Amino acid sequence: MSKELLEALDSLETEKGVKKEIVIEALENALVSAYKRNYGQAQNVEVEFDKAKGNIHVYAVKEVVNEVFDSRLEVSLKDALDLNKAYEVGDTIRFEVTPKDFGRIAAQTAKQVIMQRVREEEHNIIYNQYIQYENEIVTGEVERRDNRYIYVNLGKVEALLSRQDQIEGEEYNSHDRIKVYIYKVENSSKGPQVFVSRSHPDLLKRLFEQEIPEIYDGTVEIVSIAREAGDRAKVAVRSNNENVDPVGTCVGPRGERIQTIVNELKGENMDIVQWEEEPADFISNALNPADVLEVRFDPENEHVCTVVVPNDQLSLAIGKRGQNVRLAARLTGYKIDIKSESDMQELDEQKVSAESAVQDDTPEQESDTQTQVEDDGKEISIEASAETNDANPDSDN
Repeated sequence: MSKELLEALDSLETEKGVKKEIVIEALENALVSAYKRNYGQAQNVEVEFDKAKGNIHVYAVKEVVNEVFDSRLEVSLKDALDLNKAYEVGDTIRFEVTPKDFGRIAAQTAKQVIMQRVREEEHNIIYNQYIQYENEIVTGEVERRDNRYIYVNLGKVEALLSRQDQIEGEEYNSHDRIKVYIYKVENSSKGPQVFVSRSHPDLLKRLFEQEIPEIYDGTVEIVSIAREAGDRAKVAVRSNNENVDPVGTCVGPRGERIQTIVNELKGENMDIVQWEEEPADFISNALNPADVLEVRFDPENEHVCTVVVPNDQLSLAIGKRGQNVRLAARLTGYKIDIKSESDMQELDEQKVSAESAVQDDTPEQESDTQTQVEDDGKEISIEASAETNDANPDSDN
């Protein structure tokens, strides 16, 4: 067995890249457990593999003591001195206890360890290969599907495309080649698992980087993305070069650049929005294609605003099923309330009327307030009573 084992270890290191030392260490640990299972003792057992000849030796490690209570763990000082005069109490001595039939057990154990190490190493190789592609786009081939996933072949692993990561309405047939975004790679007990998506917003970001060199090199920057996969997306961009138009750069000549991305996503509509440092301007751009007359921010919550649009563009600003304003809110990070010009004017008039009414009532309220004094939680009209008595000194008469 020794020759065969050495050849197997050499082959494993050459073909699979599994280091011989790692397998030997695992084998020695496994043989300790095997010895315990078959011979009922492993508390003080060591297994040693001869790397030159491939032989396996089992040793019982015993402590030198004055009086022996457990012969499996201890050896008397007298017996130790018979072996070597240098031994003292507290020293440890290794005695070879390799059973005659241990070769058969070692062979079975070695086979199991080698197979396990091969699987683990293959898993590690695949994991290390794909972890570097996490948060990147790769192209794969649709292989099969079940009730939970579509399985996409990426070469050495089947990636998992779940229902929520699919684009609604998009069909995935066997042997279709599709671009997917790797958002998570796990090294589980079952082996490496790669999770991919077609609906993730960062898929769109990576597609822009692939198709638009100015985004890849940082001249144009994607600030934020709001996406309803398969239907519509808004992408906010800004330029780090004053001579470069970020929106025009993304759209490309005759819309060629953006059309390539739209085609990859099977017709998903794309709005390219210019980012502005001024929030009101950014919100106005985000509501494109609707015109915006005014943006009013809530004084009590800086991330809430009301946007006023022309009467004939209210439905355009809101969008089908509220999609336009919903995407604009995600893109900008603001809660947006859309009002038509006439509705806003009516609200302003009502507010003015309400404020006028409050002002008319203010003097009387102030007078009443001055007559109230709080005493232990009770309100007593002391001043009002005193004024009444002063005004009517003869009231008792």
